[in-house]
Amino acid sequence: MRTDFPLVSPDSARPRQRPRSARLRRRLAAGAALALLVPVVLAQPDARGAAVLLALTTVFAAVVALLPWPAGRIALGAAAGAVAGVSLLVDLVYPGPYRLPAFWLPFEWLALLGLLFRAVRRLPDRSVAVVGGLVALAALLLPLRFALRVPHGGAAGPVGGVLISLLPLLGVAGTALYLRVLDARRERAVARARCEQRLEVARGLHDFVAHEITGIVLEAQAGQLPGQEAEETAALLRRLEEAGLRALDSMDEMVGALREPSGQGGEGGQAGDEGQGGEGGRDGGPTGRADGATTRRLGLADLPELVARFGATGGSGALRATAELAPGTAGRLSAEAEATAYAVVLEALTNIRRHAPRATEVTVRVAPGEDGAVELTVTDGGGPAHRPLLRRPGAGGTGLAGLAARVAAHGGSLTAGPGTPAGWRVDCSLPGPSGPPGR
Repeated sequence: MRTDFPLVSPDSARPRQRPRSARLRRRLAAGAALALLVPVVLAQPDARGAAVLLALTTVFAAVVALLPWPAGRIALGAAAGAVAGVSLLVDLVYPGPYRLPAFWLPFEWLALLGLLFRAVRRLPDRSVAVVGGLVALAALLLPLRFALRVPHGGAAGPVGGVLISLLPLLGVAGTALYLRVLDARRERAVARARCEQRLEVARGLHDFVAHEITGIVLEAQAGQLPGQEAEETAALLRRLEEAGLRALDSMDEMVGALREPSGQGGEGGQAGDEGQGGEGGRDGGPTGRADGATTRRLGLADLPELVARFGATGGSGALRATAELAPGTAGRLSAEAEATAYAVVLEALTNIRRHAPRATEVTVRVAPGEDGAVELTVTDGGGPAHRPLLRRPGAGGTGLAGLAARVAAHGGSLTAGPGTPAGWRVDCSLPGPSGPPGR
């Protein structure tokens, strides 16, 4: 079974915080704190207390802006809100000379802008507006700590300081918001890809493993009949072994495709191979390996072998299964369309095993249609009434309904209904490469 869907890591929606980057951030925070505290010794003795207050406020903002978060139980939102609250409080109660804030003000302002960028981009939706607005307000009003205390400064200084602070603040907030939108789109794309990946896994398991398991169940039922000869029992056991090995091969390939290849990180998808080829194995062609290798994609040319194997494992012992493949039809479709055609036949044969296990004749016909199309028909002659396989309620896979959607994606059609004069009939039409588009 071949898989072409991208493998998506659960952590690929957001970039990971690498340990080396975290150590570098801590070192930068320590260096910034030391550099901002040293100038306190140069302050006048009567202004040293105010200088310590300003330096500590700036250090607090710089350290929170540089450190990786969360730190223990403290999240970025709580730390950013605390920085903004302390900054606004110092604006109100600063007791020292008016010239002193001018030294630390640019550094605190830059730290608040960096913190605003991180808050707007990374905080959860429920807190980004409150915390981001509080940090933006602190950065916007920070120039007033100096401008409002200038003697005889008038209104021009405070207004000019706020306007000068406003323009960069809007730029930083807008950039962070834009990147946040891109992150959200990427997360949604990853979620969709993971959902599609799960559907592909379920489809592969249904198409191939369920097909083999159904055959095993029917063979086991046939083995319970009295009067079995030794040769018949040996042949039955061989068929059970081969079907079980094919089912294991299919599951091994699916697990191998989902496993991340060695040397590849989880950040980004690893292109795999999707498709419908899992009938490989001991009796059905080359198989994949557990290390992630995959088989070729099965198509129309593999239908005679599939039908022959189906006829050999007929539970009634009197089943005649034939495949009529018109010359030139194999290779007429794209590889994806041929894989879909193979899956349609596989599902139809599986349904015959489940619902008409005593059918005596099954025919698969593949014929060319108009404009490069391929017409595919699976019919069975019905058979004596028989209790279908018992399964728990709600069990089953995508079935013909799911395959109809896949066929429609290639621009084709799929119908199923009672045959004439008895039995069941599945008709599938798939356009060639020049046929109508799938969308």
